[in-house]
Amino acid sequence: MEMTLQLTIDCSDPQRMVTFWARALNYVPEPAPDGHATWRAYWEARGVPADELPPGAGDVPESIVDPEGRGPRVWFQQVPEPKTAKNRWHFDLKVGGGRDVPLDVRAQRVGAAVDRLVEAGATLLRLKDEPEMGLYAAAMRDPEGNEFDVV
Repeated sequence: MEMTLQLTIDCSDPQRMVTFWARALNYVPEPAPDGHATWRAYWEARGVPADELPPGAGDVPESIVDPEGRGPRVWFQQVPEPKTAKNRWHFDLKVGGGRDVPLDVRAQRVGAAVDRLVEAGATLLRLKDEPEMGLYAAAMRDPEGNEFDVV
């Protein structure tokens, strides 16, 4: 039996999350299938009832995909309730190159990614600068407060 992986993230503003995480992960907004102009048009053509499509749903992509086809699809599902507690999972964006790369080079790479992500709407929580442990990383939050690390 074949299995594919989709990561679904509850959020209040799917378009904002698509914009941020596409940039953060080097993904792209997922185009509607079968030549449809929008996901809404696709869903309507598939017979999804109008009462299941709230205003604006599917007018713009609510998911992102890896353009290389290696990573999972990420769907940002709009929910009415806000985030209320620390998330129990998080992304680690591994930009440093691993422990075989000199620490100063990894720190530069992490710093450049942090700057790019802050510009895209993230918040830097703290830097983890522990040269004795061979660690340089950043703890961050996405535009809706979900935590992630840049390593």
